Amino acid sequence: MEFSAKQIADFLNGEVEGNEDVKVNTISKIEEAQPGSLSFLANPAYAPWIYKTKASIILVNNDFKPENAVNSTIVRVENAYNALAELLNMYRQSMPEKQGISSLASVADNAKLGKDIYIADFAYVDKNVIIGSKAKIYPHCYIGENVSIGENTIIYPGVKVYDNCVIGNDCTIHSGAVIGADGFGFAPQSDSNYKKIAQIGNVILEDHVEIGANTTIDRATMGSTVVKRGVKLDNLIQVAHNVVIGENTVIAAQSGIAGSSKVGKNCMIGGQVGISGHINIGDEVKIAAQSGLSSGVRNGKIIMGAPAFDHDKFIKSYIHFRNLEKIVKRIDELEMKLTQITGE
Repeated sequence: MEFSAKQIADFLNGEVEGNEDVKVNTISKIEEAQPGSLSFLANPAYAPWIYKTKASIILVNNDFKPENAVNSTIVRVENAYNALAELLNMYRQSMPEKQGISSLASVADNAKLGKDIYIADFAYVDKNVIIGSKAKIYPHCYIGENVSIGENTIIYPGVKVYDNCVIGNDCTIHSGAVIGADGFGFAPQSDSNYKKIAQIGNVILEDHVEIGANTTIDRATMGSTVVKRGVKLDNLIQVAHNVVIGENTVIAAQSGIAGSSKVGKNCMIGGQVGISGHINIGDEVKIAAQSGLSSGVRNGKIIMGAPAFDHDKFIKSYIHFRNLEKIVKRIDELEMKLTQITGE
């Protein structure tokens, strides 16, 4: 599909500078764009590219002030990155929707299926499953007994949803994710062996949750592991039994949260963060990548390091650490001088 600069500006409530009739049929990064493509400038680090890109149309923030001539047509918007997200959503919605139930899918007779759903080849839908309208279940998915899936939810190929789990409306679960596997519960025995503790709870994903590829969320020992509304989890994340993740928290890849920990709302957690079990992390907390937490964190804190502590203190300490050799050498010199003075 093709869109003109004027059509794009009208859709985004933006303002065109240049040829409003120029058309684009694809979206590209500003440094790789070719004629016929739309790009955007949101990060000032990429500003030099706007003067040499071949993109036909570029989205920029309203406050952008060019230092040289720009050959592309500019569309000024309040926030270029958000505007791009709107265009991508519009483009996706314009694509034909998949519908229908494949004859190669296995669907239990008593499953309750909403309108306009899609169940692909070799998907398995067990007894008493509820699937909301316009939900999409891609090939090789397993949907266990008594699972509930909300409206407009997309479950991509190879996802496994174990028995009794609940998935809300407008969720997205990417390939290879496992929702509701057993929590890691084993009781030590006198013979140095371990006895498995039955995990009888479930997982609840509230509305507008996105789960990345190969992420795993364990069912609760009792009760529920809960991922609240608006949470976004990246690929390769482990969420253990009875964890609760608060609304609109985002977590980057390869992070892990141990059992029964609670993460507040609107938190931002970097990649490869490890969170110990049974601790509470407050709201609005920011945790830098590769941090390790063994104790709770108050609301609004920014922390980093392993073990993690206050961001500003970490930076100051790290400066001293990098100069440790010089500091030790200076201490040695001072000790020698002190010995010479005291004769000891």
